[in-house]
Amino acid sequence: MSLPNILTYGRIAAIPVVVGCIYAQSILDQPLWLRWVAVAIFIAAAVTDYLDGYYARIWNQQSAFGRMLDPIADKLLVASCLLMLAADGIIHGWSLWAAIVILCREILVSGLREYLAALRVSVPVTKLAKWKTTVQLVAIGFLLAGPAGDEVLPIVSMIGLALLWASAILTIYTGYDYFRAGIHHLIKEDEG
Repeated sequence: MSLPNILTYGRIAAIPVVVGCIYAQSILDQPLWLRWVAVAIFIAAAVTDYLDGYYARIWNQQSAFGRMLDPIADKLLVASCLLMLAADGIIHGWSLWAAIVILCREILVSGLREYLAALRVSVPVTKLAKWKTTVQLVAIGFLLAGPAGDEVLPIVSMIGLALLWASAILTIYTGYDYFRAGIHHLIKEDEG
């Protein structure tokens, strides 16, 4: 029960709260302030994505459990929010393709990492993949604000959709990069 793992648990615990706030506001037609609650909790959860790894490194509390749970927590948070935003209608039309690309890449990279782990091959996270995650989380934050944000600044949802497309483009590149990095191990395994 180290602090980095507690932060990761907190990110997972934030998911039903964020989703519940957006569901209540959008589907059950509750007040717009629920979106701000969702945004605040989402930002706190997104910050823990940085802090858990940071504290694990500086306090030498890295663990196999933490390395396993951290990317799962990230994917659960992103996937849940993207699905809720699609149900909400904030992500709609052509923008659904950006969300689909992001979700498919996450599944592809997870499957590739799992397979390579069985071969005892590690695929490190690249700087560009970290930037992709940052753009993705900022996009989701803007989109969660949605109509509440548009009341403050009428282009909040539009900024969120533009950032979602930017993260989808980075997602394609980094997904290809991971696949390219792992493919030679897959080929070597088939030949061996």
